[in-house]
Amino acid sequence: MTLTPIADQVAALAGGLAGQVPAEALEAFSAEQAELDAAGLPAGIAVVGSPMPDAPLLDAQGNATTLEQTRHGRPAVVVFYRGAWCPYCNVALRTYQRELAAELDERGVAMIAVSPQKPDGSLTMAETNGLSYAVLSDPGNRIGRALGILTRPSDQAQQAQASLGLDLTEVNADGTRDVVMPTVAIVDAQGVLRWIDVHPNYTTRTEPSRILAALTETIH
Repeated sequence: MTLTPIADQVAALAGGLAGQVPAEALEAFSAEQAELDAAGLPAGIAVVGSPMPDAPLLDAQGNATTLEQTRHGRPAVVVFYRGAWCPYCNVALRTYQRELAAELDERGVAMIAVSPQKPDGSLTMAETNGLSYAVLSDPGNRIGRALGILTRPSDQAQQAQASLGLDLTEVNADGTRDVVMPTVAIVDAQGVLRWIDVHPNYTTRTEPSRILAALTETIH
């Protein structure tokens, strides 16, 4: 089976959006993406070798949990994404299901996706994309903040989102517009951060092959 890189899927997605989303909104998003590229990685990203932050989380059914409880003593690949409303997040999480989930399970590695959205958004993400791994809600973005990956859409982008019917204060569990930069973190069985890949520009994502290579180098 030929596997299509996330980058190629995103390029195809962008082409499709051009015919569906108003030009003004696309221009606002493009401007924001250019700003994010120019800004680059933020200062203060968590250092490899430090304890992986944890916090009270909610699963897709609204039950209380944490990263540690979800890991069950296993190493984990933790994927931070913006929300079920984000088309790029859907592409990435669906690709991880197809190309990573089974292999990680064979290796005894948990896969966990985390976003700031309400649990019903997590459930939508899991059901829409047929995800077998845990999809959790971080109601106050506590883990994202501790990792140094918290951000907020530009005013122009927020206006564009509103024109498309999206209000982050309605979908986020804490009622804010804060989101996380798409990030993949590898945590060992002792809860130590062993690898982190942060993408300030939300249209780019960590490819599955890179995650597997990093996992092999850091855990197995």
